[in-house]
Formats: sequence, structure tokens, C-alpha cells
Amino acid sequence: MNDQTYSKGVLYVVLAGVFLSTGGLLVRFVDQASPWTILFYRSLIFTATVTLFVLARDRRSFKKQFLKIKAIDLLVSLLLAIGFICYLLSLFNTSVANTVLLLSTGPVVAGVLAYFVLSEPLRALTWAAMALAIAGVCVMVSGGVDASDVTGILFALCAVVAFAFFVVLLRYLGPQRDMMAPTALAGLFAAIMCLPMLLPLADNLAISGRDLLIAICLGSVQVGCGFIFITLGSKSVPAAQIPLLSLSETALSPLWVWWVVNEIPATNTLIGGAIVLIAVLMQGYTGLREANKNV
Repeated sequence: MNDQTYSKGVLYVVLAGVFLSTGGLLVRFVDQASPWTILFYRSLIFTATVTLFVLARDRRSFKKQFLKIKAIDLLVSLLLAIGFICYLLSLFNTSVANTVLLLSTGPVVAGVLAYFVLSEPLRALTWAAMALAIAGVCVMVSGGVDASDVTGILFALCAVVAFAFFVVLLRYLGPQRDMMAPTALAGLFAAIMCLPMLLPLADNLAISGRDLLIAICLGSVQVGCGFIFITLGSKSVPAAQIPLLSLSETALSPLWVWWVVNEIPATNTLIGGAIVLIAVLMQGYTGLREANKNV
């Protein structure tokens, strides 16, 4: 039975966005490793991180949680693994701005899916927050798209769809059962999917100590903590709101780069990021207000 409050779920999802926002900064420090190599090691570390969380949370039922995994739970793992791969490949084939713009459509895709699959209502304020968030990202990444970006854009679209299905399925299954174990397996699935691109050349698995440290941080701090909190938040936050609230990632990403490596973002990036944060706060506030009315 799910006894988690909506407000706690909102806090989890917003925190997820904060952790996920560190990805752009960490990738900046990658030295020589290829995207597939980083993705392979990041995925293994992700599985290790979430598995350790499951173990630390409840040692007595640790083995039982993995033994209870059903076929539909593996679909959750597969969808998240596909999202991991497509997101990273998008970043390596187009600008971060283009990827972020497309990922900002996630709340719309997840909301429409949730409406048809879960019968979750889409209130007017949710639509308004979605529109405001997309407008904010458009301000951040205002500019044209070159023909050379097509591959990256296609990967980003695949990531959006995969993450949307992941969130809706997680929301469908999560309130009844603990979905942390299937989430942990997503990293293992992603690592296996990377092997065909790495095994033809044994050197592809070689990685420097510096790049391995980056991969460890990406797998544990960024996506590890990020998706632990998303999985926890899905127990009480509607599917349409999860990707919207986690758009704090979009607004915070340029700030990390600014503070750590002194890469000053453009004025439109700061303005657009502020708009996205307003949309996130608006959605969280309105959802919390409605949740309190039902208490």
C-alpha cells in the first residue's frame, strides 16, 4: 500500500532534477573515452549504486525484491536503458541545447500517455506549466537547427519517448509495488546493449583513471541518485508532473558549468532557465494545494 504524501514525492522528483543536472558538467571533464565506453561504465556503476541503495534500505528483503521481478518489470528496465543510451548519443551528435529543447517535451508526451493509459486527468494548470516550461527552454536555446544535427535530434526524440513510457509504466506499477530493483537492472541492460559497439575492438573497453572517475560520478551521483529519487517520487506524483518537475535539470545545468568552469551562460539562457524554474515551482505548488484539499 502506498502511504507516501504528494509533497514528499514532489521533493523527490525536484531533487532528481538537481542530480541529473550535473551530467553536462561532468561530461565536460571527459578526456579520451568514447561515448560508448563512458556509457558502458556509467551503466554498470548505475546498477551498482541503485543495488546498494536497495540493500541499505532493507537488507532482509533484498534478495526477495529481485526474485519478485516480473516480465512487465523488465520492460521498465529496458525502457530506461534505451533512454540512457539515446540521451547520451544525442549529446554527442547535436548540441546540448537541441537535446534539452526536445527533452522539454517530455511532460507533454508523458501526460498524453498517462491520460490514455492511466486515466490521469490533465488539469488546465498542468498544461499551462508545460507550455511555460517549453517556452522557457525555447528562450534558452533560441537559434536554428543544422542538417548535421538530424542524427542527434532523432536520438533525442527516441529518448523522450522511452523516458515517457518509462515514467508512465513506473507510475502504473509503482504505487502497488517497489520498483527499485527493476530500475537497478536498467544499467545492466544498457551495458549489455553497448557491448556490440565495444567488443569488436578490445581497446574500446580501455579507459583512463580520469575518465573512469567521471563515469563513476555519472553513474552514481548523476543518474544513480537522479533515478532513485524519480522512482521514489513516482509513488505519489502523477506521470505528467514527473518530467515537468524534473525540468529543474534544464535550468540548473548551465549554472553548474558557470560556477565550476567559469563558462558564463548567455543572457537568454539565464532568462529561459528562470522561466523553467517558475514553471516547475508553479506545478509543484498547484499540485500540493490540490493534494491538501483531498486530505
